Amino acid sequence: MVAPKRGLRPQSERTSPPAQDLLPSHDPNCFLCAGNLRASGLRNPDYVAAYAFDNDFPALSAQSSSVPADHDGVIMTAPERGVCRVMCYSPRHDLGPARLERKSLRAVVDGWAEQCRELGTMPWIRHVQIFENHGPLGGASSPHPHSQIWATSHIPDIPKTEEALQKKYAETHHSCLLCDYTRLEISLGERVVCENEAFVVVTPYWAMWPFETMVLSKRHFGALEDMSDAEKDGFADIMKRITSRYDNLFEAPFAYSMALHQVPLDGGEHPECHFHAHYYSPVKAASVQKIMAGYELAAGRERDDLPEDAAEQLRAIADIHYLDKAR
Repeated sequence: MVAPKRGLRPQSERTSPPAQDLLPSHDPNCFLCAGNLRASGLRNPDYVAAYAFDNDFPALSAQSSSVPADHDGVIMTAPERGVCRVMCYSPRHDLGPARLERKSLRAVVDGWAEQCRELGTMPWIRHVQIFENHGPLGGASSPHPHSQIWATSHIPDIPKTEEALQKKYAETHHSCLLCDYTRLEISLGERVVCENEAFVVVTPYWAMWPFETMVLSKRHFGALEDMSDAEKDGFADIMKRITSRYDNLFEAPFAYSMALHQVPLDGGEHPECHFHAHYYSPVKAASVQKIMAGYELAAGRERDDLPEDAAEQLRAIADIHYLDKAR
């Protein structure tokens, strides 16, 4: 449900002015900076590019665990195994995707692909979820730019639902849902934010968050490992461009959560799956946070502005980060 008139009401959402303080290039107290001691007592190497390691406080364990018995189908439980890793984008404490050089972001993409290959060799892994929480409002536990990689023994609910709907569409239409959607959005243009030869960024027709976007590959493939070198360069480029536009919206650090969706690793063939990334942002304005409450929690999705308007705002913003314009 889209209700633009609600945007005219006096704002009562919790406000949090964006932090403008510039971070140091290296923080001696940061657990993720190169050469520093982590909370676990392990020390980071003096890494110079993307660096991955096992999370010191993982949400999941690779060891099998027992679970309580089900209660006559009313309460059902199942064990979940997993591997949780962290990937620092670079040794720079102060540079996120919006300000990193494209070659550094390409190293991140290569690192993600390598992690997927390695984790995919574990016979019990069924899904690898890569995600980034950026900024305090985006759920980041550390300001050092990094992503997380959770590999699980089951396919989580949201990717499972997406895969099922893509499969249903393919069976009905004999084509790929996201291929068709990508072509439609490019032909309409009104929700396109930016694009390059390999990827396009759109505000989805069904967007729930104020400046939610979706990165779609123009060629059909299912996983990071399927990307050509040119597509990896293109993905690094599009990551920098959309995150730069986010920061440039209010000329302040912009909070978001990013998630990559790929084919499941359940041993089956999934030609219907189309690689894509979601960017979810809880920010409505420079000092206004979008909070899911009331109708959204109790009944269904509602947004106060048109996704076409959000796309127009993002499209009008430059790709060059506001802190880099003076260079």
